[in-house]
Amino acid sequence: MICHPNAKINLGLNITARRPDGYHDLETIFYPIPVCDTLQVETLADTPAAIFPDGCVPHMSTISDCTLFTAGIAIDCPPEKNLLVKTVQLLKQDFDLPHIYIYMYKQIPFGAGLGGGSADAAFMAIILNRMFALGLSDEELEHRVSAIGADCAFFVRNRPVFATGIGNIFTPITLSLSGWYLVLIKPDIFVSTKEAYAKIRPRHPKESVTAIVQRPVETWRDTLVNDFEKGIFALHPEIATIKDKLYECGASYASMSGSGSSVFGLFRHEPNEAEIQELFRNYFCQQHKL
Repeated sequence: MICHPNAKINLGLNITARRPDGYHDLETIFYPIPVCDTLQVETLADTPAAIFPDGCVPHMSTISDCTLFTAGIAIDCPPEKNLLVKTVQLLKQDFDLPHIYIYMYKQIPFGAGLGGGSADAAFMAIILNRMFALGLSDEELEHRVSAIGADCAFFVRNRPVFATGIGNIFTPITLSLSGWYLVLIKPDIFVSTKEAYAKIRPRHPKESVTAIVQRPVETWRDTLVNDFEKGIFALHPEIATIKDKLYECGASYASMSGSGSSVFGLFRHEPNEAEIQELFRNYFCQQHKL
């Protein structure tokens, strides 16, 4: 079985309070975007892996519960800590699953604020639920994958939500960016969680992101903010420059996603792809119609 776990972007992000457990409460909107990994799951070792490009030699790791083949963007963690493997192990606690063969062609950048690893985990649970008729409802899948990561549950239903708590409490919202063009840029910069929160001073915004996004996208530039930007831009001016360049290219709205380091621009009309690719040629760069 093959599927395509997709990324998400944050539309606005307000850090509202520091919690007694050391985490922070936030308010943001998660919006799914068509930047995807490719995941294939099989039960037979001799099943051809259809997802890898010709000539691609994937890296293989065998763990007690599964065998993992990966290619594309390198996954920089031990196999036993891979979220795909953790998802298999999580479900095997309650279900009698056979040895699983997992093929992952990784295309969503890491450390980007795009939720790629969380998407992979959620789609893995969805595939196993379907392949082995586990009978788990969406609510049950959400509950289980939330043990893997706070935002994993978002990708079960994969629709725009207002996210609160630590990014784990979801309220569906009516919002469509259909017809808009997305340009996504990811520089080769890693932003640690410690770095991202170092300059944060929690605050309650004057207006909720849910109210702001109901207005035309062209009005978001001065009102829909990401609280992480100020501190991270000071540490990594290159990320701020990317945002400025997206506006210079004609973006109606541009922002860092999550705690970075990816930056996206929303364009009302289709940008010149050749010009975009040339301008951002040193970065991960993708353009999609939403």
